[in-house]
Amino acid sequence: MNRIHLVLLWHMHQPQYRDPETGRYVLPWTRLHALKDYYGMVEMLREFPNFHATFNVVPALGIQLEEYAGGNFNEPWFSLAFKNADELTREDKSEILSRAFQLNHERLMSRWPRFVELYEWSRAAGGAQAVVAFTPRDWRDLQLLSQLAWMEESWLQKDEIVSRLAAKGKDYTEKDKAALKEKQQELLRLVLPAYRQAASRSQIEISTTPFYHPILPLICDSDIARVANPATPLPRRAFRHPEDAREHLQLARQYHEKTFGAKPAGLWPSEGSVSDQALSTAAQEGFEWFGTDEGVLSRTLNVGFFRDSNGIPANADRLCKPWRIQLGDRAITGFFRDHHLSDLIGFVYSRMDPKVAAADLHSRLRALGEKAFGNQPLTLSLFLDGENAWEYFPGNGREFLREFYRRVESDPDIRALTGSEAIAAAGEIPTTTGIFPASWINANFDVWIGHSEDIAAWELLWDAREAYARAVEARKKGRSGAPTETALKEAHESLLAAEGSDWCWWFGPEHSTANDAEFDALYRKHLTGVYLALGHVAPEELAKPIKRRPEHAVQLAPTGFLRVKVDGRDTSYFEWLGAGLYSPERRGGSMHGRVFYLHELRYGFEDDRFCVRIDTFAALIGELEDPEFRITLSGADELTIVVKLNRGRIQEFAVEKERVCLLNPKTVAEAAFERILEVAIQRNQLNLKGQNKVRLGVALWHGGLPVDVLPAEGFLDVQLGEENFAWPPE
Repeated sequence: MNRIHLVLLWHMHQPQYRDPETGRYVLPWTRLHALKDYYGMVEMLREFPNFHATFNVVPALGIQLEEYAGGNFNEPWFSLAFKNADELTREDKSEILSRAFQLNHERLMSRWPRFVELYEWSRAAGGAQAVVAFTPRDWRDLQLLSQLAWMEESWLQKDEIVSRLAAKGKDYTEKDKAALKEKQQELLRLVLPAYRQAASRSQIEISTTPFYHPILPLICDSDIARVANPATPLPRRAFRHPEDAREHLQLARQYHEKTFGAKPAGLWPSEGSVSDQALSTAAQEGFEWFGTDEGVLSRTLNVGFFRDSNGIPANADRLCKPWRIQLGDRAITGFFRDHHLSDLIGFVYSRMDPKVAAADLHSRLRALGEKAFGNQPLTLSLFLDGENAWEYFPGNGREFLREFYRRVESDPDIRALTGSEAIAAAGEIPTTTGIFPASWINANFDVWIGHSEDIAAWELLWDAREAYARAVEARKKGRSGAPTETALKEAHESLLAAEGSDWCWWFGPEHSTANDAEFDALYRKHLTGVYLALGHVAPEELAKPIKRRPEHAVQLAPTGFLRVKVDGRDTSYFEWLGAGLYSPERRGGSMHGRVFYLHELRYGFEDDRFCVRIDTFAALIGELEDPEFRITLSGADELTIVVKLNRGRIQEFAVEKERVCLLNPKTVAEAAFERILEVAIQRNQLNLKGQNKVRLGVALWHGGLPVDVLPAEGFLDVQLGEENFAWPPE
């Protein structure tokens, strides 16, 4: 049997979930995976001292882990999960119901019959019944179990407090909740030290990723996507900022050295994404090796790695070795993951008995060593996500991993090595000039560019990057009103965060989650932060979701012509009877860090006016200082009514036509605000020539930022014609 050098890399990553405006963690996944995965995955290697592995820690994840470890973090779900059950508001209860069950039901929830019971009870009437029917006992149990389910496996079994709570299963007290909260904070403090300790005893190597997890080849030149897929639609303006790619790499090295006490030799490029330009920059910055997928190597060498019935790849002698990529006068060594075996761990073995699955993986390694021959050891790379797969395994995958580690450690023909160790032990390393530009998914970049939503995201990024570049130039030339160095630094930080890959992962048709809206809003907030730091007004496009999933909303077309008194009050029952209606299923207040201010929209036609009514969540609008409504009506051209409030009264009223402010707005429209906002626009100011519809949209701005819109998709189509109780087309 040929000797096998096994390079196992666990990739640990979460995007930056902290809202740049409020400092709140919009989503809790960094904390929950820290509790369930990050600590236990590295700590269990103490049991297998001769098994070496590589852990990739993305800097954007690391800085969040530091904040959680310090205890100085603002995460609404954490606060709500441990809030006294007797003090929960109706909104709190709705939030708990929407968040508590976002976990694997088969493996995590099913451990506690009480958790399953609460889930079943909560489903009636979409959760509305539970909000009023659940008792304080129910809420306490749901709060605690929703957190206990994410605790480290060994603590569930052995820690005195956590194991006691796990065994109790129900009827929890506020004292129990306080004890679990303290245990979570204790565990969070252990995560990064566990990695430093494992590295100090030379059992693991810690590699890194460009700081905010960007797709480096696309940051260098977005047009590179056409090499892998000539049919990929691209943004109309290429994004080309290799200097940003270099900065992500430099920041990653600096963070890694500060946190782990050494410069990283290895680089896991975000999503295994590589190109000659990206790797050349990495080599210049001192990185010695990188990892990506076999599909990239296949297209680079123009050979296939098709499997036979036993799973043995063709051309295994080429796949099972590191390759030196020569890029001009620089070189960097690459590892290419065995896609088939890595995916067995990620997607198949969770459905098997853990020991049987581990035995199968081990036997596949041995079969490869027996059938793939060469004059030097085979270097087999298994690279995969180190967190998300485990909730699909029984016991969070620990029994599977222990059995696999034990088998490898006791097998004299297999050595589990770190990336750097594998290079040193590989013997002669073949060289190829250049690499095919692609990612580890389908050997192209289609997930992150090519769909209309991806393109919209790149266009917004391009605009923000240009605004930043102009501000830098103004500062260099000492122009009046140029931003300060501090402002430029803040804008640049927001820009780098927006360049991360995670936002476009959720845009387009490939992936979706219950948190799509939060990811979408967070991306746009990072971009908005660029403009805000520079002292600019953010584009209104940043108020509109990119993920074009319509809100659940009641939509009614007009059923009659209107007679409206514009006074900002609901003057009579008949005033808006027959109006069109857009009423989304929203709640005022915080929804995982998101706040809605606009409640519903009514609209309709009089003989000579188009009328709009906006109902708000009054208490929340009252918290905003000088909010601004922008009502846009588009026919053959675009008309925008701007209504600015101060202390609940209209302070300023303006009309923009094709983005030019008109001198006499009161001849065009009138507006009033008291309990509601009412606006009426003169018919003769709207150009409807050749139109069979008009488009209506409402945005709320605050502090130069767009904070809410109706409808979520941006605009409503309002049909013309008397059959629609509207003006006839012109």
